[in-house]
Amino acid sequence: MGFLSNPDTLGEVFVAIGLVVLIAIFLYQRVPAFVAAALDTRASAIKKELDEARRLREEAAALLARFQTKAAEAEKEAASIVTEAMAEAERFAAEARAQLAQQIERRAKQAQDKIAQAEAHAVAEIRAKAADAAVDAAEKLIGQRTDAGKASALISQSLKELPAKLG
Repeated sequence: MGFLSNPDTLGEVFVAIGLVVLIAIFLYQRVPAFVAAALDTRASAIKKELDEARRLREEAAALLARFQTKAAEAEKEAASIVTEAMAEAERFAAEARAQLAQQIERRAKQAQDKIAQAEAHAVAEIRAKAADAAVDAAEKLIGQRTDAGKASALISQSLKELPAKLG
């Protein structure tokens, strides 16, 4: 027992004995079972949290997939609406061009009709003026070439022929 006479080793022995006693008390009080139960409870809680997190992640992934599908559908619908709007705008433009062409054609026809009427009126007016000028010229010529006796004979003869020409 020489090792007990050394004070340094004696302290180590007491520490070792104290440690053994402490371990014996822990075993007697079932501390390892209590620690194991606490660790099992904590592991169970962590497993539940992980399961909940996994479930929430799956729900979020499903929700994201639904939103992506809806976004794709909305994008397709928007593209369809834009395409329809472009087609309708093109139809409206074509209709407007057709209506404008018809209106221009109608206005051109109206202008041609007015020009034709103006020409007809001008021709009639020129004929009337020409007839008036011819009558005036004839009066002057007849007045210069005939004397009062001849004129009265012509008037009488014209009056006699008038009922035959009118009837």
